[in-house]
Amino acid sequence: MVDNVDTVKELHLHLVSDASGETVLGVARVCLLQFEGFETVEHLSPLIRHIKDVDKVLDRISRYPGLCIFTLVNPEIREALEKGCAELGVPSVPVLDPILGAIANYVDVPMRGRPGRHHGMNSEYFSRIDAMHFVMAHDDGQSTRGLAEADVVLLGVSRTSKTPTCIYLANRGVKAANFPIVPGCALPDEMLTLKGPLVVCLTKDAKLLAQIRRNRLRLLGQEDHTDYTDLDRVEEEVNMAKRLASRNGWHIIDVTRRSIEETAAQIIRLIADREEKNV
Repeated sequence: MVDNVDTVKELHLHLVSDASGETVLGVARVCLLQFEGFETVEHLSPLIRHIKDVDKVLDRISRYPGLCIFTLVNPEIREALEKGCAELGVPSVPVLDPILGAIANYVDVPMRGRPGRHHGMNSEYFSRIDAMHFVMAHDDGQSTRGLAEADVVLLGVSRTSKTPTCIYLANRGVKAANFPIVPGCALPDEMLTLKGPLVVCLTKDAKLLAQIRRNRLRLLGQEDHTDYTDLDRVEEEVNMAKRLASRNGWHIIDVTRRSIEETAAQIIRLIADREEKNV
């Protein structure tokens, strides 16, 4: 944290990709987490597939000098970008080169030089869209129809991040459904007899959960001292959910100190482990 705002440095980061830019953007942001003391201005240039596109990128870099990070596989296009950056005195970093080189060496097969996901994205793209539709149709226990087609079903008491986790998973192509665990309300029979999908119960520290619920009610302009926010009642809910999960052999993930991304990563790992065991 820098106290004097005038001393904060500014880094212009030029992120160049021949596809959507998702990869280069993700890599850059992960790396930036290791630094502080400056502000970053991101300039994303996706779908760079022609020399004329490179000219536009270089024009932007000349106006806002900074580090250029790229994921380009076409030799002519990347050469033009690297040459232009060198002339401008700007570093250019091909983030995929070490990985592509290692794969090529290991399998002893030359790389095709095909732009990003331009030709190969269709199945993945439509998988993600299909997963998103599935999540929307099966959010918060809306429907049990087609539940057996889910990759994972998330359970949990109110405000344990079930919906945002499902949406994040859908962006990774994972079909996810979620059901609330509510005191006095039984889960549907379809849920209790489910065999195919992985079932995961999300839980959270009761004290923090009660505070989150109070904040939620305040934002909605509602009374925040209710059974819904009472710490003793919340603890009962959390314990009830854990007992239910244990009784049915479901996985339990405590999301108290986890981000949505971390929770989703753990779920994806559980799915992968399960698939390996079934092979």
